[in-house]
Amino acid sequence: MGTFVISKRKNGEFQFNLKAKNGQIILSSEGYTTKAACQNGIESVVKNSKEDGRFDRLESKNGKVYFNLKSSNGQIVGSSQMYESKATMENGIESVKTNAADATIKEELEP
Repeated sequence: MGTFVISKRKNGEFQFNLKAKNGQIILSSEGYTTKAACQNGIESVVKNSKEDGRFDRLESKNGKVYFNLKSSNGQIVGSSQMYESKATMENGIESVKTNAADATIKEELEP
């Protein structure tokens, strides 16, 4: 089971990271102005990660690959790290699908 970790950035925005069982971050959110909006983002990840078509598979200028998870309206709700190969990126997508489904939510709001 994965864990969504909500934290607060230095600029006061909230963000979440989805961590796999081993503690590795597999998806990171953008910044949100409120904790409630951040929690809605988590709900969006849980819902949209069930559909493979919501994952945009992309390649950066340096040749590394990554993915964005989008909601039904096309908004990015989370982004992955950079991967060396498409195979490891696909493993990352599968990890998000598996870990988001029944992930717990933890808050780490203190600096």
